Amino acid sequence: MEVIVPFSTDRPKSRLSDALSPEERREFARAMLDDVLDAVVAAGGDPRILATDAVDLDHPVTVDDRPLTTAVNAALGVRLGTGGEDGAGIDGSLEPVAVVMADLALATPAALRRLFEAGRDADVAVAPGRGGGTNAFVATYPEFRVDYHGASYLDHREIAAEIGADFAAVDSHRLGTDVDEPADLAEVLIHGEGRAATWLRGAGFALDASEGRVAVTRE
Repeated sequence: MEVIVPFSTDRPKSRLSDALSPEERREFARAMLDDVLDAVVAAGGDPRILATDAVDLDHPVTVDDRPLTTAVNAALGVRLGTGGEDGAGIDGSLEPVAVVMADLALATPAALRRLFEAGRDADVAVAPGRGGGTNAFVATYPEFRVDYHGASYLDHREIAAEIGADFAAVDSHRLGTDVDEPADLAEVLIHGEGRAATWLRGAGFALDASEGRVAVTRE
């Protein structure tokens, strides 16, 4: 299954600016991207990076500096559109296409396989993020397009209903946890097993339970 992984190279993880310097945010964002790509490959996916600028990777990279919604819809139009053979399988049917965000530092092959399997049974399968976002999805329906503004999970469920596409929600803590805010770093230290967690520990971050709710502190 082809898996599109959007990645911002210009202002990565700007909401972590209170915890990380610009260079640190670039390094941490790259560590999370590498973790996601490893998980995608181990789950049997074929990752294709959709980046805002050139990035050195061992996987194909498409550069598109337009806003996320526009760039992803353009990629879906190529792969799910009916004007050519890009998305067609051997029998002429459309192959599933996945979009997985680059900041899912807790993603595992098992969690992604669950998503991929759901996407083979439904026209649109979405792994919602905390707060109503859309962290990952699989689509085969030609008319499906995304809108990442606001509570995009609800929007995508509504879009699927409007075009007559079967919709499935994939409830997954690992796919539902995207790393945007400083408080999210605790989830990476608790559950992370890859480069992102290693990077945080190397940068001096540790868990702090002194105030009750687990947070992070930095040496």
